[in-house]
Amino acid sequence: MGKDKLRRFAEIATFDNVIELENGKPLKGNWAKQQFKNNMPLILELGCGKGEYTVNLAKLYPDKNFIGIDYKGNRIWRGAKTAIEENIPNVAFLRIQIENLLDYFSEDEVDEIWITFPDPQPQISREKKRLTSPRFLEKYKSILKNGGPVHLKTDSDLLYAYTSEKIKELGLIAHIQTDDLYASALPDEVLSIKTYYEKKYLAHNKNINYLKFSFE
Repeated sequence: MGKDKLRRFAEIATFDNVIELENGKPLKGNWAKQQFKNNMPLILELGCGKGEYTVNLAKLYPDKNFIGIDYKGNRIWRGAKTAIEENIPNVAFLRIQIENLLDYFSEDEVDEIWITFPDPQPQISREKKRLTSPRFLEKYKSILKNGGPVHLKTDSDLLYAYTSEKIKELGLIAHIQTDDLYASALPDEVLSIKTYYEKKYLAHNKNINYLKFSFE
């Protein structure tokens, strides 16, 4: 591990807005009250990377709480540091494996989920690792409040098609979907937030797919 990564790992351990691994389990069911000291709605960004969506959503919606989730601490460092530097109180980051979500969030605790440019896991043998595979969708259903939406933004046409198929197979509700977000009339101040990876894809004229769906 390089010196910069080691420094960032050491630094996030001192951040009040970063919760790592087992330290997050006692907050299960009480994230708003214990971490944010309020009763505002809770929104998660899964695979948040550098936290661009988490931080920018928090700026747009100061009346909601946002948690970016990723396992890579050196990426989380960027978003967490920005939130501290800009004094954004409704942001936190949780460093865990996403497959362990149910150990950290209670039933009906989450109001909304964003999945932004996840690894599409294109190999058939890795389908279960896709963040929109049935095993992950079951976890989201468990922690989301009734009607709570899931948003997917991805450059992967394969993952978009796969997710669309699973939504139909499982009888979920697709509210919005497009295979070319920026050629549509959909982009607003929320959908126009761009992650580090999204900017790279757009620079190469890659289409961006977007899906909004819910379980009820």
